[in-house]
Amino acid sequence: MSSSTQSRQNGEVAGEVGSGPIDGGSPNISDDELFEVLSNRRRRYTVHALEETNGAAEIGDVAEQVAAWEYDVDIDEVSYEERKRVYTALQQSHLPMMDDAGIVKFNKDRGLVEPTESLNDIEVYMEVVQGNEIPWSVYYLGLSGVAATLTAAVWLDAWPFAIFPDVAWMTALTAMFAVSAVAHTYYARGQRIGETDKPPELRQE
Repeated sequence: MSSSTQSRQNGEVAGEVGSGPIDGGSPNISDDELFEVLSNRRRRYTVHALEETNGAAEIGDVAEQVAAWEYDVDIDEVSYEERKRVYTALQQSHLPMMDDAGIVKFNKDRGLVEPTESLNDIEVYMEVVQGNEIPWSVYYLGLSGVAATLTAAVWLDAWPFAIFPDVAWMTALTAMFAVSAVAHTYYARGQRIGETDKPPELRQE
């Protein structure tokens, strides 16, 4: 179970934080740049907030929503200090970095931030594992081991596997992977950034 899925070509990243308009081209973003941006929880929350907007958003509104998620409170319960702390960090550090990477267009003078086409095109998947759950990657590794063992037993005509025809076991193996794939697809839809009202890691709490 990977932490993100997207189709991107490596290329130059354009973008400048300044007083220019919130418009222009949409640079490509490499996998490494995307992973670096999303390695920070506050930037992930920012991406999630921007995915829910249509067009440019005020930094203050984004900061307020991010703060609400960080402090696990409703937006109207975010204090001035909490909002200011997030606002300052976004303005001075996170948004310029995201602008440089081509994920957003950030206009510091106007206090606006807007997702680029690159951000709108990618599907970011978060692997969130809670409690005794196991990652999907480990699950599929275990399932493959079971399938390999079962295949060997059938091939050797070991008891009780020889009781049923080979086609029955092959059908059972196919069904196992098919059901797992359906469950994984359903689960993954709820773990995409911007897909639901809250970031994936908060929905799992």
